[in-house]
Amino acid sequence: MSEKRLPKMYTSIRERYEELADAVENLGKAARSSGPVDTKTSHLIQLAAAAAIRSEGSVHSHVRRAIEAGASTDEVYHTLILLTSTIGFPAVSAAMSWADDVVGKK
Repeated sequence: MSEKRLPKMYTSIRERYEELADAVENLGKAARSSGPVDTKTSHLIQLAAAAAIRSEGSVHSHVRRAIEAGASTDEVYHTLILLTSTIGFPAVSAAMSWADDVVGKK
């Protein structure tokens, strides 16, 4: 991912705490490689978790990453729609609007 696409706060933290940022990135890589779930699916799962905790930045990130890993926009939106009975319609609506922020840029 290009440096221009990363949120300013992320790059600020990365510059100030490079070792910590490296550890966080390596943790994510280790978690994805520790089992049979493919990269695309892992980002869709993380997208669902981001939506559940109402993290706009994480939803943006995992929509981007899922698409880069081969997910279609239909798969992204279906992942979010599947959450309706679990996290509620308002939370899903918010997550859909955050996904639109990314998908609209594609």
